[in-house]
Amino acid sequence: MSNLLLLLAGIFGGLALLSFILERIAKPMEPEQMQRVSRWIYPLVGLSLVLAGLRYYLQG
Repeated sequence: MSNLLLLLAGIFGGLALLSFILERIAKPMEPEQMQRVSRWIYPLVGLSLVLAGLRYYLQG
């Protein structure tokens, strides 16, 4: 149980450090670039849901 808590503490600590560093370094996206990225998000999420459903039903 203590190994699990150490692992979780390490993961959350690393994520906190990563988010702190990225907030300092990252630049905001330009609207044009944001529009190009957002155009791909919904189809990719839908595709991943379909693939996850197929994987679930074909395995078990």
